[in-house]
Amino acid sequence: MLLPVVGLIALGVSGLVLLGLGTSSVGLLPILVGALAALVPVVAVLGAYLWVDRWEPEPAKVLLLAFAWGACGATITSLVFNQTAHVLGELINGDGATFAAVVGAPVVEEAAKAAFILAVFLRRRQEFDGVVDGIVYAGVTAAGFAFTENIWYFARVFSDSGFGDLSSGVVALFVLRGVLSPFAHPLFTSMTGIGVGIAAMTGRRGLRYAAPLLGYLAAVGLHSLWNFSTTVGTGSTFINLYFLIMVPIFAGMVWLVVWQRRREQRVVAAQLPEMAARRWIASSEVTLLASLQGRRRWRRAVRRKVGEQAARAVTGYQVAATELAFLRHRMAQGTAGANADERHAKLLEALVAARQAAVDAPGALRAAGGVRRS
Repeated sequence: MLLPVVGLIALGVSGLVLLGLGTSSVGLLPILVGALAALVPVVAVLGAYLWVDRWEPEPAKVLLLAFAWGACGATITSLVFNQTAHVLGELINGDGATFAAVVGAPVVEEAAKAAFILAVFLRRRQEFDGVVDGIVYAGVTAAGFAFTENIWYFARVFSDSGFGDLSSGVVALFVLRGVLSPFAHPLFTSMTGIGVGIAAMTGRRGLRYAAPLLGYLAAVGLHSLWNFSTTVGTGSTFINLYFLIMVPIFAGMVWLVVWQRRREQRVVAAQLPEMAARRWIASSEVTLLASLQGRRRWRRAVRRKVGEQAARAVTGYQVAATELAFLRHRMAQGTAGANADERHAKLLEALVAARQAAVDAPGALRAAGGVRRS
């Protein structure tokens, strides 16, 4: 218990230090303007990743910690090492700013963001079911990092040029960072998330180590290209990179997410009949649990006819059934880990409790037949 508390205190102190550095550099008003401007893109980005994470929503407290680590922990860690990279660049070629932007920042910032993803993978292995989970944790962490970074950029531009227009000031920067590239940092870090997600799915030891490393290198490479185009390259360099590299990669990641979500649906749907045969769920609920549309219609009908409390009970039941289905799939694949039987027992107990809560909410379940624990 002590370690999480110490970690939260450290993140809080990091946030206060960043706030102090910002206000002492440009003033409180620019920081407030920067925070308001940065709030718009981060809400959109977080909304997109939460939408992706609908089959088996990750724990809210872990996602909140991911955002806090990105916004405070990863940011202040990167700030320290970026200054070191700046000095190193001065010693190497006399251009510390370019070296720090193109080499130092991508290596350090992606490592700092990746640290949280790896920590979740190693310490909360049960929360990782595959690529989608890796992308979600990476995206939320990077969204936090981008939020703090955007506050600083918007604040500095406001201090120098005010709100401006489409060619200068906060408005121009908002178009660039808030409209054209709000997913830049999440896209970079999602490469690492994909690698860790692959490691969670595979039973091959070599791939389990290689995939996260290759994902991190891809994140660093994309980040470096992006920074090169915005600091060293011309306007045409940025446009070419944006449309020829970043947009296709982003489209590819969207396709991957859609494909993986369909895979998750197939995994859950394949496990439900056996779970019904064991009377852990009712046979009449198999179809309702087998698709996001069916689940959503079920919750909506319960909310309309019975109320919000019953709808929340159904939601808890749906999540419990999904978690158990994913674990049983991993056990069949041989990737569930050594304590799979113990976790299976706990998840089954949670499923029975969740279903009982739904049964106790009149009208929440269409069938309320008895369930067994084994």
